[in-house]
Amino acid sequence: MNDVSDPAIIASGLVKRFGDRPVVDGIDLVVPRGAVYGVLGPNGAGKTTTLRMLLGIIEPDSGTRTLLGTPHPRDASDRVGYLPEERGLYPAMKARDAIAFMGALRGLPWREGRARAGTLLESAGLGHASDQKIRKLSKGMAQLVQLLGSIVHQPDLLVLDEPFSGLDPVNQERLEALILKERDRGATILFSTHVMAHAQRLCDRLAIIAGGKRRFEGTVNEARGMLPQQVHYVPHFPNPGLSEQLPRDAVADGDGWTFELPREGIEGLLKRLIDAGYGISGLSIERPGLHEAFVRIVGEAAAAPAAPEHAA
Repeated sequence: MNDVSDPAIIASGLVKRFGDRPVVDGIDLVVPRGAVYGVLGPNGAGKTTTLRMLLGIIEPDSGTRTLLGTPHPRDASDRVGYLPEERGLYPAMKARDAIAFMGALRGLPWREGRARAGTLLESAGLGHASDQKIRKLSKGMAQLVQLLGSIVHQPDLLVLDEPFSGLDPVNQERLEALILKERDRGATILFSTHVMAHAQRLCDRLAIIAGGKRRFEGTVNEARGMLPQQVHYVPHFPNPGLSEQLPRDAVADGDGWTFELPREGIEGLLKRLIDAGYGISGLSIERPGLHEAFVRIVGEAAAAPAAPEHAA
């Protein structure tokens, strides 16, 4: 269960500039304990910089953050697991030893780390690679080994920067299963991505950032709810003149038409179509996915700076 009374992370007004350019410009975040929380945004939006400030890897130019109850994130480093965007393991190390080594850096005894590493590798379907050197593993397998190294000490908070990047579909599925297993253990998971499908399946809450600013915060359903539902209508008798009966935004889509659900509902339109002899062969009403909501939110953010020029 997500604990909103005692968040794992609180960030207020985080700002980071590189030169004269603000990469992160006043971002606020509240990550509930026990939640899977996504930080979404296009490439260059400031996701990695935000995560690094939250972890204390770099200091903000202004703003505050609290991580696991402390305003000094590095004081909680042993309770945090981190998978950076830039992957890196010692190529001559065996997979089991690489995981144990990462655990030792967080205070886990070596023998216990090796024992846990064997169990984690087996549960991730990589038991056969336990004694293989990192250089012998595929890129996807090595990435999963590094992820296992970030959770071997059973952290309270797991921070993953673009964790799905470069993984094939099989390893993406394994990674999703690992994230959910960590959440079920009680950990808080914070991850960044620009791939909406993973976020839609995994996130309890998410923030969308673009141009260094937070443009949305809430649940997946709240993001999707910002767009009107879409109707897909397939006539039984597609006679000429059908388009004149449909809403102005209707677009031909294969053997049917797609348009926004009218504000007054669909019943009146369907009655008119039936009375006009077109009939109904198929009808579905769906909420747009997170991808469509993301495109709308990011697109509006890109257009926002130009708005004052058109003001009367």
